[in-house]
Amino acid sequence: MMKEDLLKKWLNDELTDAEKEAFSKQEDYAFNQQIIDTAKHFKASNFSKADDFETFKKNYEGKAKVKQLHWVSPLLKIASIVIIILGVYFTFFNSNNSTVEINTVVAEKTNIQLPDLSEVMLNADSKISYDKSSWESNRRLELQGEAYFKVAKGKTFDIITNNGTVTVVGTEFNVKSRNSYFEVNCYEGIVSVVSDTIERRLTAGKTFRILDEKFTQGQTIDAEPQWINNRSSFKLVTLKEVFKELERQYNVSVKFKNTDTSRLFSGGFVNDNLQNALVSITQPMNLTFEISTSNQVLIHGNAN
Repeated sequence: MMKEDLLKKWLNDELTDAEKEAFSKQEDYAFNQQIIDTAKHFKASNFSKADDFETFKKNYEGKAKVKQLHWVSPLLKIASIVIIILGVYFTFFNSNNSTVEINTVVAEKTNIQLPDLSEVMLNADSKISYDKSSWESNRRLELQGEAYFKVAKGKTFDIITNNGTVTVVGTEFNVKSRNSYFEVNCYEGIVSVVSDTIERRLTAGKTFRILDEKFTQGQTIDAEPQWINNRSSFKLVTLKEVFKELERQYNVSVKFKNTDTSRLFSGGFVNDNLQNALVSITQPMNLTFEISTSNQVLIHGNAN
């Protein structure tokens, strides 16, 4: 049995007699037991993951290396021990237990309800994370990918992305942050967007977009993003970005032959029929396509 498996079973008190004997012969058994003996003074849950224990153990080892100190007085020694024990408690038992992460894979969407009853719909190949323990006082989450938000009224609500920060109070809006593509669409209320040196306040019907370092502002006539109804839409977006979205929605790989992917596309495609989706993109751009049996799509450009 792998060492990590023995450790996990030991933490869960599931070792057989033979396994206990093998585990007790490991070179770091005494040190592992010392950590557990210290931790038993505290009440805690979720003390069962071997990977969490290994992380905690490394932190504990770092503290143990400084134990050879010349104590100035017994009082200082007692105070130092208390500090170390409190550090053990807060480092191990109170870390990594309150962070919530939710992600989707390609060709998947999901609905999420946050602690304040705000609603999030997560598009394909996207991820959000937030700290549920501090949510009441700090409504803040991180987003990778694309999501549509219906934010309950209350304190400031922040969405942090690699491309910028979106701040609202109570409103409906869509945020897309993928590589060099950052777009915010406001459908209700007011949204504040900050990205590097650019800061804007969007009212209902306004859009904010940075694509390949080029900033534009515009309008939308939609009442909500079309992707939540299984249709992806674009306005003056490069074919490169359009086909990337097709890959996310259909779990396919798109290759190009004699195709200029920097051309701009306006239109959309459905998310539930690959053949129809490809026709919607290629026909207005004078392109053709082939679908292979291995989830491969080949796009042909105009040879002339």
